[in-house]
Amino acid sequence: MHEQKMQLLQATVSKLLRRGATVNLKNALAKIHPADIAHLFRYFELYEQKSLLDLIPELDRVADVMVELEQESWPQLAELLDNAYLISIVHEMADDDSAVFIRSLPAELAEVILDELHDDQSEDVEHLLGYDEDTAGGIMSTEVFYLDQDTTVKEAIRALQGSEDYEMVFYVYVTDEHNHLVGVLSLRQLLTVPPGTKLCDIMSTNVMRVRTDMDQEEVADLVAKYNILAIPVVDDHGKLIGLITVDDVIDVMRDEATEDILRMAGTSEEELLLGYKSFQIARLRLPWLLTTLVGGVVTGSLMWYFKATLEQVIMLISFIPVITGMGGNVGGQTSTIIVRGFATGRIEFSMLRQIFLKELRVGLIMGIVCGLVIAAVATVWHQNIYLGVVVGVAMVTAITVAACMGVLVTVFFKKIGIDPAIASSPFVQTINDISGILIYFSTATLFLQYLI
Repeated sequence: MHEQKMQLLQATVSKLLRRGATVNLKNALAKIHPADIAHLFRYFELYEQKSLLDLIPELDRVADVMVELEQESWPQLAELLDNAYLISIVHEMADDDSAVFIRSLPAELAEVILDELHDDQSEDVEHLLGYDEDTAGGIMSTEVFYLDQDTTVKEAIRALQGSEDYEMVFYVYVTDEHNHLVGVLSLRQLLTVPPGTKLCDIMSTNVMRVRTDMDQEEVADLVAKYNILAIPVVDDHGKLIGLITVDDVIDVMRDEATEDILRMAGTSEEELLLGYKSFQIARLRLPWLLTTLVGGVVTGSLMWYFKATLEQVIMLISFIPVITGMGGNVGGQTSTIIVRGFATGRIEFSMLRQIFLKELRVGLIMGIVCGLVIAAVATVWHQNIYLGVVVGVAMVTAITVAACMGVLVTVFFKKIGIDPAIASSPFVQTINDISGILIYFSTATLFLQYLI
């Protein structure tokens, strides 16, 4: 339904744009949600996107559209806009969005914008830019609503009524006279106690918080684990300096998932920034393809090493794709599960022994089932029971080894500090192809006298 709506909107906007119907376009864009406008931009060229931005009358709506756009498109679109207009747009953004936006721009343009921003906002944005972009400090908002612990409930409600300048107020954070975070309370609590009650008497002192240097993925895990809508950010001394809201966490989860998927495919997020630059994209993909190529050469060398066995029993060739394919699939399944476990915090190094034994048992069970099936097929097809035994034993062994390798390779990458998502790339497939061929032909060589 939503996709049909977007297609209809895209057709309507395209028609109005072609006709130069600026008045109608302005009216249409004024009624469309900024997120939907950003979605529409995917269907238009950069110069058309610029034309549409120019037709949005309110700067705050333009800023909302820019924030909703894919970050990869920001530099190209920003360079088409007049600097004064671009600075006006950035001024309407929240500080955390401004920092992310400016960080994506070329250094010279970013410097120009920072110089022209109003002093207070410029200081806040520069402060955020000082943190690593993948940390809590890099994604937090400095616009956090908090009150002193001696504030009464009546005063707190009055302060809340005037808090429209803050991005979102999910909770009321409480600080002491030195701005240390000492408590938190919900909006509901404020409405259920006498107005003269002090916040320090009703607040919860058990406040979930993160430090500025915590990795953004860990922050997202905490928010998801404890089902909270926002999490405060403190410095090394426990002073409240920012807030991370659930919308920021959703962006982090989406970005981290995208990064993992791209790495599992043997590429990286950098490819999204390259547009249609074929040579640069090929350069990113080639390393893992070359890994597969090397693995293929090694596999071919093993087959050549066992050429005597293959020459005497040519029917062995029938099951090479099955052995290597099944091993690769099982290894891929296992490594994907382990990668996801590490990413969500469900798997830790202390659990590896149990996980390895579990995958060993699962691999053995799947290997026995698949081994019996392929053994029956081989026996009936080639009318040779010993071939069935060879293929069946090789299948059981190859699948069991593949399941174990899926664990070991993934854990190895994690242990040495490399993103384990890479382990689900062609690397595992290559290892399992090699081990599968080695197991298959070694088994066939052992039973050679019965196969001839």
